[in-house]
Amino acid sequence: MNKVSFLGPKGTFSHEAASFISENLISYCSIPEVMQSVVSDECVKGVVPIENSIEGPVNLTLDSLVHDFDLNIVGEIIIPISHNLLAPFDISIDDVTDAYSHSQALSQCRYFLQKHNITPHYTVSTAEAARKVAESGNGVAIGTLKAGEIYGLKVVAKNIQETLNNQTRFIVLSKESTISTSNDKTSIVFSLFDNNPGSLYNILGIFAKNNINLSKVESRPSKEGLGNYLFFIDFEGHIYDKNINSILEDLKSKTSFFKVLGSYPIF
Repeated sequence: MNKVSFLGPKGTFSHEAASFISENLISYCSIPEVMQSVVSDECVKGVVPIENSIEGPVNLTLDSLVHDFDLNIVGEIIIPISHNLLAPFDISIDDVTDAYSHSQALSQCRYFLQKHNITPHYTVSTAEAARKVAESGNGVAIGTLKAGEIYGLKVVAKNIQETLNNQTRFIVLSKESTISTSNDKTSIVFSLFDNNPGSLYNILGIFAKNNINLSKVESRPSKEGLGNYLFFIDFEGHIYDKNINSILEDLKSKTSFFKVLGSYPIF
């Protein structure tokens, strides 16, 4: 059976997202390793986080897609993020002094931690925090209810994040491409020839002129010096749609770097 890779270990939000598309899952320790598993054909697809509604883009995912791997985004999965306080035994919140979790989880729960005078400690993932706490018997973890089940932890408090409308978007990566479903979006990345006034406006104007809706626009340093940026854009349509194909050909001639990251069904 074809395997799907995800950012592990088991019990992470990535694990939860990957479970939506397959039961034959294999975890890897880093986002580049997930991508490499697809490139090397160890797995047919890989699932990695790309943005959070609170913390913003996952920069390692964006940089890896641009600089290190030639993979296609073939799907997206959006899941609500619920952070929970997990302990190796029954304990009152007032007795908790130290909490372990991924940096984003700790950031999203910082008001709760400050309110209860709990000291945060970083781990590589929320699931790793649950494993660490379960094995050591010290402190508490912030993680998923699934991680609590896997590692036999008690739930001290649920939904401790300060923003309840917290979602993470995951992308599904493959060496293959998709066909048009008439309800797709396309992700591209490009850089400009220069930093003159109106340069980005002229590019975005191509989409406006063709009545194409943009769903995301963000920038990242290009790693080629201060002031040089890569622009990531998501827009409605599929690369195999005639009008979209024409737009992309126009963009290629007006940009110094251009790459299609994938076309895939809108979630």
